[in-house]
Amino acid sequence: MSTLTISMPEGLAKQLQVCAAEEGVTVDQFIASAAGEKLSALMTLDHLRERAARANRQDFIDFLKGSPDVAPIPGDEL
Repeated sequence: MSTLTISMPEGLAKQLQVCAAEEGVTVDQFIASAAGEKLSALMTLDHLRERAARANRQDFIDFLKGSPDVAPIPGDEL
């Protein structure tokens, strides 16, 4: 485990304490979880951008052409 010291506005710190208590975890656990979620979101976005950069539009169109021409299942309509 690593230890970090951070500075933040008092109001934010109090909100973190309240939210952590409501979740039944320590502030440290709450912040570690929030940081992990943020990193995961950023890494996913980077991954999707990398995949999009390698994409080939014609391959995608060809793939769609191979899909059956059927009505969407109920509830899946646009």
